[in-house]
Amino acid sequence: MSDIQKYEGIFPAFYACYEDDGSISPARTRALAKYLLGKGVKGLYVGGSSGECIYQSVDERKIILENVMDAVGGKLTIIAHVACNNTADSQDLARHAESLGVDAIAAIPPIYFHLPPYGIAQYWNDISAAAPHTDFIIYNIPQLAGVALSTPLLQEMRQNPRVIGVKNSSMPTQDIQMWKDEGGAGFVVMNGPDEQFISGLAMGATGGIGGTYAVMPELFQKVYALYQTGDMPTAAAVQNDICRIIYKMCAAHGNLYAVMKAILKKRGCDIGSVRKPLPALIDSDMPVVDEAAAMIDAAISKYR
Repeated sequence: MSDIQKYEGIFPAFYACYEDDGSISPARTRALAKYLLGKGVKGLYVGGSSGECIYQSVDERKIILENVMDAVGGKLTIIAHVACNNTADSQDLARHAESLGVDAIAAIPPIYFHLPPYGIAQYWNDISAAAPHTDFIIYNIPQLAGVALSTPLLQEMRQNPRVIGVKNSSMPTQDIQMWKDEGGAGFVVMNGPDEQFISGLAMGATGGIGGTYAVMPELFQKVYALYQTGDMPTAAAVQNDICRIIYKMCAAHGNLYAVMKAILKKRGCDIGSVRKPLPALIDSDMPVVDEAAAMIDAAISKYR
């Protein structure tokens, strides 16, 4: 059984940090890691969807994780997403992550070809076997992976003692309750959809991993703290403001991550843009960036 306390709280999904020419930036990667450490988050989820992992090579993903660990390893709980669309590369990343001393590895199912449940289980177990001393977290994101975690598949995976939890990014919060029920005491379930963080907590989520956390960690930490003290009305009010900010950021022509990186740049943390084919910002997006940044500042001030 895992040390569940390691996985309680707020885990920003770490953004890909690029140089102006689009190459991986070790310096900007370390800068973002230290920026988030300074915000008091519990940990980081590195190499997932928000990290643009599907647009990066194995070597690039290793460079990112190495620089995150160099900057904050041992100071934060680090979960490294290691899935690639083939087993060998995934195992390579798993071995590498374990060698760096991450707290856990995570993986989505293979995408494109829809494997049967036993094929997905074999894929996950093969990855876990490459990092036999490291916790393993299942990443359930059916809207992007094209396949959903089921109770029988989770039951099969729980025969692997390294499987300690689920990052649940499915939209039904009922799934969180099901995975907690199946996993029992000490089983980790992390809420994925940022817009329903408070709902995930109410259904039993251990904490949260989210793509918008890094641009407004103060607000998600506030929801978590208020929930812990039982102040549900204020927690709900903060959550509603978070949702309004997310809707504003999604209103731009450019990709959501391009918007958030532009907001971080306004904060003095320049991590570059996004990698094609994700659309970058255009000039008409800048009012959206400015308005979203102002909304974040106002909410932080409001609930300070």
